[in-house]
Amino acid sequence: MPVERQTDRREVLKSGLALAGIAATAAMPFWSKLVLAQGEVLVPFTDMPEGYSAPPVTAGGIHFLDTRHIDSFYTPNDDFYIIQHYNQPEVADDDYRLRITGLLDQPLEFTLAELKRMDKFEIDAGFECGGNRREMFHGLIGNAKWGGVRLRDLLRDAGVQDAGIEVVFYGSDKGTERIRDVDVEQAFGRSMHIDDAQSADVMLAYEMNGVPLPHYHGAPVRLIVPGWFGIANVKWLEHIHVQDRRYMGRFMARDYVTLSKIDVGGVERWDERSVTRMQLKSTIIRVTRGNGSHRITGFALNDGTPLESIEIKIDDGPWRLAQIHPESTQYSWKLFNFDWHDATPGEHSLVSRVTDVNGHVQATADQMPEKRTRWENYAQFTRTVMIS
Repeated sequence: MPVERQTDRREVLKSGLALAGIAATAAMPFWSKLVLAQGEVLVPFTDMPEGYSAPPVTAGGIHFLDTRHIDSFYTPNDDFYIIQHYNQPEVADDDYRLRITGLLDQPLEFTLAELKRMDKFEIDAGFECGGNRREMFHGLIGNAKWGGVRLRDLLRDAGVQDAGIEVVFYGSDKGTERIRDVDVEQAFGRSMHIDDAQSADVMLAYEMNGVPLPHYHGAPVRLIVPGWFGIANVKWLEHIHVQDRRYMGRFMARDYVTLSKIDVGGVERWDERSVTRMQLKSTIIRVTRGNGSHRITGFALNDGTPLESIEIKIDDGPWRLAQIHPESTQYSWKLFNFDWHDATPGEHSLVSRVTDVNGHVQATADQMPEKRTRWENYAQFTRTVMIS
């Protein structure tokens, strides 16, 4: 979990960053484009293997970004990361049906056309896979503008009964699971508490960056839960069910479960919990050289809590304030940069950290809880680079 900052927080509002949708102050101009300027070149990381590249998009395959080449605030649809657990169903728009069932006054069913006739809601939301990690240089990530309808409006129309406390989301992608020596077919499923489901920001998206949702990203409709890890954003959504108990499917109870050692009432215990809200995280993704200076670029993600600052540390020097992309909003990724004017020849270590307005600071590796699973990798990530 994030740790409390051990310094005076009187600068929280002075930074001009503690806003629901972060903005850079006028005193901190930002670059106008993320693409490399004429004459600007990448400086190779020495912690990255020579010839490293991200895999292409393939049916049923995994795709992640080569984060060194992020060049726009919105990730192009064909480069947004892809993780798929079962098959990749193709559902024709005219055949699509969304059912809402369970502890409701009135079960409902919608076609895609009916959803599109409702009040449209748009939101910027970036997220990462719960298994995003240093081995792929945190490339399981993306940021997009999503368009669709608010989930809470549909639940309101259905009339959730008092006993309904858990909302389950099923995709039309299916696979065979072996459970206690029994083979059963299961649809991909995730769930959340009714209070989370009724948040104003949770949506059913049928658009991604202004165009119909692409097939690999869950067309015709997927769930978007801003501030949560990607596993919560169910693709190919076909069924929502309200029930009176916790949903215990594979991706809630057996997989995407973080096993970590925590203090429980003064006793160290191994705790298991579903991967849900994103932790406070930042990482450096590239260093460039141009016009006699260097620039360090990175991204930050969290659960939507406003940020106080993002800082860069070079070698054993002090923490120095980075600038944040002015388009950043509450749930988008926060792209940041630092103009490194005093770089000297030789190898240098670089690390970033993000601090939110509650004083929580991105954890170092030593401060991370002991854990046995690969989920939720949010420790400060040190990069090394050679300056010539």
